[in-house]
Amino acid sequence: MPSIGPYTLPNPVVLAPMAGVTDRPFRQLCRELGAGLVVGEMVSGKPELRNTRKSKLRLDHTGEPEPIAVQIVGGDPEIMANSARFNVENGAQIIDINMGCPAKKVCNKAAGSALLRDEALVKDILQATVEAVDVPVSLKIRTGWSPDSRNAVRIAEIAEAAGIVSLAVHGRTRACGYANTVEYDTIRDVKASTSLPVFANGDINSARKAAEVMQYTGADGVLIGRAAQGQPWIFREVVHFLNTGNELAAPDLHEVETILQRHLVSLYDFYGEYLGVRIARKHVSWYLKSQPGNSFRKKFNQLDSPTAQMESIAEYFRDPSLRKEAAA
Repeated sequence: MPSIGPYTLPNPVVLAPMAGVTDRPFRQLCRELGAGLVVGEMVSGKPELRNTRKSKLRLDHTGEPEPIAVQIVGGDPEIMANSARFNVENGAQIIDINMGCPAKKVCNKAAGSALLRDEALVKDILQATVEAVDVPVSLKIRTGWSPDSRNAVRIAEIAEAAGIVSLAVHGRTRACGYANTVEYDTIRDVKASTSLPVFANGDINSARKAAEVMQYTGADGVLIGRAAQGQPWIFREVVHFLNTGNELAAPDLHEVETILQRHLVSLYDFYGEYLGVRIARKHVSWYLKSQPGNSFRKKFNQLDSPTAQMESIAEYFRDPSLRKEAAA
């Protein structure tokens, strides 16, 4: 099993950090359903943003199993070093540096994947962060800024020299966003160039695909992001396939309902009624994307109380005619 510093993971399947998605309720659910490690939503390195409601929620790891992994983002070595120290003081056991986010609001501030254009700055940020804390520091990158400036192999060399302990590579450039084919060849080149544990990321949406990507790239593990939205059981499916070579049966409707209801309750508890109800809407849409019922989702999004949402979900799964009617 791959290790991140002193932490040997129970399996090589990791929940990728996703802003607005990998909050504490979702992280805990994914761990329960098989993820070997979960990484929280990225938090800004800027100290003036630490006391916002959003940051406080993102930094809440109450009751989570160890190790606690926190991802930080920023473009200044000193600020990133201070952010790493702050988060370690508040319970982080792994610091993950984001140099992979393609969002304009992040890249426009010379952070995330925008940093890949400046290898000297990458070196300074990594060295400053590693030297600032006594916990392992990992790094997530893309393959480069654009197809004509792929430098993931060089960044991996810089990272290893700076003391980074593991590397996750999303197999697209920043310019590609989430379009175009994932560059598994580039991930393979990165793995061949470094002794660091490498986690492959990008379009891994099934157990078989995870195994194929690991075999092709030589990666030590995989990061799963968007494919876990609405199907957090994908982690146990991947782990089962890697261990046995056999595909695990998908959960039946009853189990999907049970998992979804538990997820909703944890959202209400964590965020409170007002925010919890609103955040629940997107998760319900993801859970039901493979189920019939677009009209149901439209009606669900108009509900404004936990009780109404829970009753609506129960009715949907209990009444086959409702699902057929919704799909018509």
